[in-house]
Amino acid sequence: MSAKQVWVSPFGGDWKIHSAGAGRAAAIVDDKAEAFELAREIAINKGAELIVQNLDGKIGLKNSYGKDYCPPQG
Repeated sequence: MSAKQVWVSPFGGDWKIHSAGAGRAAAIVDDKAEAFELAREIAINKGAELIVQNLDGKIGLKNSYGKDYCPPQG
């Protein structure tokens, strides 16, 4: 697992984009799809793992844009 993480989380009626360990949100937007696209760009630029939560707080999507330390064999 990557030490760098970018999260998309429900925030009232909006969606919050924040990095793990950051003191404040990178952005708060109205739409989950917009939050996903913005967070994906941030994760790609940071070489981080993207974690997207559903409305109930459960993790709905995880994707790593960093270095894969355990590549598949084959």
